[in-house]
Amino acid sequence: MTDTPPGLSGGLRLDKWLFFARVFKSRAIAVERIEAGGVRVNDQPCNKPGKLVRPGDRIVVSAHGRVRALEITAIGHRRGPASEAQDLYHDLGAEG
Repeated sequence: MTDTPPGLSGGLRLDKWLFFARVFKSRAIAVERIEAGGVRVNDQPCNKPGKLVRPGDRIVVSAHGRVRALEITAIGHRRGPASEAQDLYHDLGAEG
């Protein structure tokens, strides 16, 4: 799933990408976590769910009692099965 649908070549909203990548169970939970300051994009704090992310961006997420560092490898276009979601990122390992 590395193909980017037309219209998404500029990126995808952070909250939507986190939902597609199955980091959070819902977009609403992703929005709450982003707004609470639990997400960094390219080493910068991010509290805007609508921030556009692209392949190559690095995201650090503090959730579920752990910190995950992920590099976006694909945008995706839906919330598919876990195997599809894992194709959207490369896990850089725990930080902190």
